[in-house]
Formats: sequence, C-alpha cells, structure tokens
Amino acid sequence: MERFNAPGLAPTPGYSHVAVATGGRLVFTAGAVPLDEEGRPVGPGDYAAQTRQVLANLARALEAAGATGDDVLKTTVYVVSEDRSDLAEVWRVVQESDLAAAASTLLGVSLLGYEGQLVEIEAVAERLDATEG
Repeated sequence: MERFNAPGLAPTPGYSHVAVATGGRLVFTAGAVPLDEEGRPVGPGDYAAQTRQVLANLARALEAAGATGDDVLKTTVYVVSEDRSDLAEVWRVVQESDLAAAASTLLGVSLLGYEGQLVEIEAVAERLDATEG
C-alpha cells in the first residue's frame, strides 16, 4: 500500500490525500457503530466514548477479514452534529488510532441508524495474501 499527499494541495490534519492498493485484496467494511457485544448503545451523548467503541468494533471487523487498521486505505467518518467542535472531538480520537494515516472524509450528518448514535465509521482496507508478504 502506498499513502501520500498530493503536491499542490493544502497540508492535511493527519490523513493522506491518496492511498493506492498495490496488489492485495480489498476489504470493505459496513459502517461500524457504537454498540457493545450485546447490541447495547455505548456512551450516550459522548462523542469520544462512542468513537472509541466504533474504532474497537471496526478493528474486530477488519481482524475477521485478516486486516488491521494499518491496512486501511480510506475511511468515511459520520458524525451527527452541525457543530464543528463535535466533529473535531471525533477526529481527535480517530487521529489517536491506527487509522490516522488513511485517506479520510469527515462528515456532519443529521441522523444515523440507531437511537442516540452519534458516530459511524466505514473503511476500505488492503489485505495482502500470505503468498504476497
């Protein structure tokens, strides 16, 4: 996998402008949500707590596909808010994770699927086959 920033574009706050798969298999995840193993919401009203749970759930999904956060090419981060400070709080938690370098889109949205859900993250990763190293 190759990640880089494009010449002539403004510097990014931690993500890459471009990620290129170089020969592995692509892994696409559904949006990871802030539910525990029993399907109960985690962190009501707490953007950081929900983001941490979403990242943990996303890591489990990637692991099931033989990938890790370091293999992620692209993320889309959805945040229920019109307030940029809420988006910044979620982004801070994402930047502390192993997804930080991935190309990323951060969106403020009006509603997500579960009652009280504030954050959802989906990812595209590249998994190398064992024969490819």
